[in-house]
Amino acid sequence: MIPFFISELFVVRWPDACASEALPVNDPGLFRVSRYTAIWTLGYGLYRSYYAVGGTLGMPGIPVSIAEWRRINTIGAAMLLATAVLPVVVVTAWGNRRARPFLLVLSWVVTVGCVSHALIDIIQRIASLSGALTIPYPFWRTIDRRTADLQDLFFNEPWFLIEGLLWAAIAWAGTLRESPRRWWWVNTAAAATVASVTVGVLTAFGVIGRMIVG
Repeated sequence: MIPFFISELFVVRWPDACASEALPVNDPGLFRVSRYTAIWTLGYGLYRSYYAVGGTLGMPGIPVSIAEWRRINTIGAAMLLATAVLPVVVVTAWGNRRARPFLLVLSWVVTVGCVSHALIDIIQRIASLSGALTIPYPFWRTIDRRTADLQDLFFNEPWFLIEGLLWAAIAWAGTLRESPRRWWWVNTAAAATVASVTVGVLTAFGVIGRMIVG
């Protein structure tokens, strides 16, 4: 529902984007950042695949269920490997004015989601390392909390942060750079990220309750 609402706003903000004519895409910057994004996503997908097939190097502890651990990583790896091809598959679609609003929505959602995820978890990990927050680990039988914090802080979350920024770069190279409305996209993404991070951090520290839908 929310992505559809956002797409409607993007159509309003970019009325010329619904024109049917297609333009050639020959921007080397767009092709380059799309390839970088695909490679970056593929790398994390292979990392998750390693755990999915039974790898143990780098695990911070022992899961309650090895089968469940492998299943979660299998799902994550499949999603990442499928997503890895997306930037290069849609790169030529940026030349289609009708497709641009939907590509802007996709980029906006991925950017906000990944950057918010990274910032929320980075704050939690720093708080955990300092003793200000105790992070629960219901899926782990035993875990080295410091190792888990450092691994997340210096590996997992930087990946999410860079992934989000790469998708922002794709949107910028795809059409935003030449659009007079580019700052509307940037400002709404920034505002949504600040709001998401605020809610996430307040939830992590128990200031507000967890919002459960369904």
